[in-house]
Amino acid sequence: MAEDIPAEVTDVKADYSEDGRYFTQYDIPTYNIQADGTIDWLTYSGFRRYHSECHVCHGPEGEGSTYAPALKKSAMTMDYYDFVDVVTNGRKKVSASENSVMPAFGTNPNVMCYLNDIYVYLRARGTDAVPRGRPRKKEAKSDAIRADEKACLGGG
Repeated sequence: MAEDIPAEVTDVKADYSEDGRYFTQYDIPTYNIQADGTIDWLTYSGFRRYHSECHVCHGPEGEGSTYAPALKKSAMTMDYYDFVDVVTNGRKKVSASENSVMPAFGTNPNVMCYLNDIYVYLRARGTDAVPRGRPRKKEAKSDAIRADEKACLGGG
């Protein structure tokens, strides 16, 4: 039930930005969409990274599949730190009616270096702020994002 989900989880409003990254009042990464439809760089990057690493199991645009759940829904009900934990360490659910395994991606730089990007993209999809398909307009990648990406991937 939506009323049982804490405000820190349901809040998607960009309260402030730093170097091309947007955050809620709770310091949780979020998306930012301008009036003309231009999306922030991390949401655009998240679209790209999601489709290179996640959609095989979780379906295109976070819609889910017969194999794995719709992450656009999970991202709206799951605490950010739980999301990070599950992606980093994986999760296994086994019961009489379920047997699902989310592998750990904690050592995969193609996921971990872009974890916030994937998260904000899924949140934007979860609120339908970003429609299905490749986003058409995006902000430029900031120098800070570029430097952090390079450092994370081992390029200095």
